[in-house]
Amino acid sequence: MTAQTPQPSAHPVPPGELRASHDDRDAAVEQLRDAAAEGRIDLDELDSRLEQALTSKTHAELAVLTADLPRVIPPESRPPLVLKGGMHGASRGPGRWEVPSHLVAHGGVGGVKLDFTRTRCNLTEVALEAYGEMAGVTIVIPEAWAVETGGMDPGVGGLKDKTTPDRLPGTPLIRLTGSGGMAGVIIRHPNRWERRKLRGNTP
Repeated sequence: MTAQTPQPSAHPVPPGELRASHDDRDAAVEQLRDAAAEGRIDLDELDSRLEQALTSKTHAELAVLTADLPRVIPPESRPPLVLKGGMHGASRGPGRWEVPSHLVAHGGVGGVKLDFTRTRCNLTEVALEAYGEMAGVTIVIPEAWAVETGGMDPGVGGLKDKTTPDRLPGTPLIRLTGSGGMAGVIIRHPNRWERRKLRGNTP
């Protein structure tokens, strides 16, 4: 008797019953590890869930493991972070904040300062549009980071790049574009006072 090849079902497979890929399992593992780092689940529960994640065969099995955790949106999928100087200025940092893959800074009449020195950044590159306008934009990056300014129009105010090219492996590259406007754009490493303050605030 000749064995017959199984025929595909005429009905679509429910999304939860679709087979999970290696990437699907890796994404669940990463989400579980982040949840443990944030204190949402303890280490024993992490070990148990990781074991189940690595052996899960369907999307539904993976979904059960992360159903009670916040959904993580990859940085590259998030909308740009936009800062506008307005009348009173705007700033981000130097405290810990998560860096998106794309930022836009408008100096306005109050100015903008972006300080990346204590940020959480797992990206290899960050796209930063800076428009100096009337009051300028100041950008402070860690000494291990580097910047690419080839896409920047200096405008009337100019671009002052006071950084060093000594980028450490695995650290972000800031791709700076935009225009200096009237007041210009400055990108630099921490100054002496800022370095002293960073040392004093070291966890």
